[in-house]
Amino acid sequence: MSESIPLHAFRTVPRTGVIFVTAEATRRGYRPGDPDWCNLGQGQPETGDLPGAPPRVGQVTVDMADQEYAPVAGLWEVREAIASLYNRLYRKGLPSQYSAENVCLSGGGRAALTRAAASLGSVNLGHFLPDYTAYEELLDVFKAFTAIPILLEGERGYAFTHDDLRREIQGRGLSALLFSNPCNPTGKLVQGEELARWVGVARELECTLLIDEFYSHYIWTGRPGVLPVESAARYVEDVNRDPVVLFDGLTKNWRYPGWRMTWTVGPRQVIDTVSSAGSFLDGGGSRPLQRAAIPLLQEDTVVAETRAIHSTFREKRDKFHSRLERLGIRTDRAPDGTFYVWGNLSGLPAPLNDGMAFFRAALEHKVITVPGEFFDVNPGKRRARASRFRSYVRLSFGPSWETLEKALQRLEALVLQHTPAT
Repeated sequence: MSESIPLHAFRTVPRTGVIFVTAEATRRGYRPGDPDWCNLGQGQPETGDLPGAPPRVGQVTVDMADQEYAPVAGLWEVREAIASLYNRLYRKGLPSQYSAENVCLSGGGRAALTRAAASLGSVNLGHFLPDYTAYEELLDVFKAFTAIPILLEGERGYAFTHDDLRREIQGRGLSALLFSNPCNPTGKLVQGEELARWVGVARELECTLLIDEFYSHYIWTGRPGVLPVESAARYVEDVNRDPVVLFDGLTKNWRYPGWRMTWTVGPRQVIDTVSSAGSFLDGGGSRPLQRAAIPLLQEDTVVAETRAIHSTFREKRDKFHSRLERLGIRTDRAPDGTFYVWGNLSGLPAPLNDGMAFFRAALEHKVITVPGEFFDVNPGKRRARASRFRSYVRLSFGPSWETLEKALQRLEALVLQHTPAT
């Protein structure tokens, strides 16, 4: 009887790229953990033991007090631990230091970003193309601000300088800019002196930088001997005045995606605002997991985990990227960070030179990828023309090398199958 009740009140909510490709693979028999499948679409790193990494957490003890709700902004002692970590990694010797009041915890990266989006006023918010697929619905569902796309050119290696930033802020009247750094999917990283200039421009022009730093420990361009991490926190002058808001968590950089334990770092006033938004959006994160995270936030643990990530994933990055290039899947730039290759398929034989066609063909070989069109962030689908990223695909080297090797062999067979005989 209930099936006949019309549900006119509901709209169709589009799926993000990863959800779409996973659903399509599931229809063909895919199940998480199935060793016969190679999931190069899922945006998570391998979560098991790595050489040199601290032991993985296998159990979480629940204190009786943790049966209660956590504060919406998170447990104070965890917020203190995160602030202290940022000060030790990025702000040694600087007069302005982060405190617990500069940190807000949330139950996942999307929850943190949604709180921020819900807190924005009637402003112009810039975002880059391409960028993280989940930004699309986020930028559409909240109507107070206007999303302004900024196209980055593959021919320029997705370069965007602080002068470009100044021109966009002034020309488009931007009050905020949302972007991932390093970028998901291209791997482009703004770092060092150039990132310092970006923060300086934002400070001068009063444009808030909303920076998704979830891949900030997957950096492939660092100097030998220097911990391979980067954050705009390093270049903030006054933690309570500079318009810089950062998002990170255990998801990628600690390799605990299932914990859904993330945070926002920024000026105290912003933290108060996004915490208020959290009180009606999500109500706060998991209290037991917040407390269990405290040992993971100690500097020695973070350094050891980051160096282990760099050693294992750097090798995977180099081998995976090289094999894809030999296969004819080119890149506009080798990834500076993240665990993705943004593959340009235009040199492959038809129909594999189209991202969606490549995805569907690879599924037949039990390999999951994400078509590039999902990263053409298009809130409300206002741009009706075909995506400019149709000839791209995102391939993850997050899985183990055993899985990557199996996937590469299958993709090589796929390309060979469609290559005309000579």
